Amino acid sequence: MKIRKIVTVVEETRRELDRPVEPATRQAAAIAVIANPYAGIYDEELEELQQAGAALGALLVQRAIDALGIDGASVTSYGKAAIVGVKGEREHAAAVMHPTMGKPVREIVGPAKSIMPSTKKIGGPGTAIDCPLHHKDEMWTFSHFDAMQVSVTDAPRGDEIVVVVAVSDAGRPFHRVGKNLNVADLMTKNE
Repeated sequence: MKIRKIVTVVEETRRELDRPVEPATRQAAAIAVIANPYAGIYDEELEELQQAGAALGALLVQRAIDALGIDGASVTSYGKAAIVGVKGEREHAAAVMHPTMGKPVREIVGPAKSIMPSTKKIGGPGTAIDCPLHHKDEMWTFSHFDAMQVSVTDAPRGDEIVVVVAVSDAGRPFHRVGKNLNVADLMTKNE
């Protein structure tokens, strides 16, 4: 795996509708810009990207946690995203994110029972992506349904992939939606 650059972004919300958010809510994204070994090539297995996913998961989640100055147990929500350069395909993003990335992330922020939400797209340099976030232990925690938008000015180039792991130390400020819902009831309603 060839990493061209790593970018870390922290977003801290201190006020919402001119009301103080105390304590401030924080999200961090750690982003790796990697070479896509399958750019312009169809490969059935995509093994190199699948193997890279585990190493990137551990590296990026630790960078994001360090940026927030917390330990893994203090992470409340997480998510992942990838932007594939135009010489690749969305399946390249799936290969790097899905088979192996989640396990090392869960080990660092654990216990973490929920799936890591993800999103993927194809784009050029500066393309923004909304990295979804939700609660690491209880996926029906409405207060933590959120996203963090990220981009890298000069990436992805055509033969690169931008890989993102985002974490948060809190849910949305002043959350009110879904506070009184029972999870069992949700399974019978159309959300």
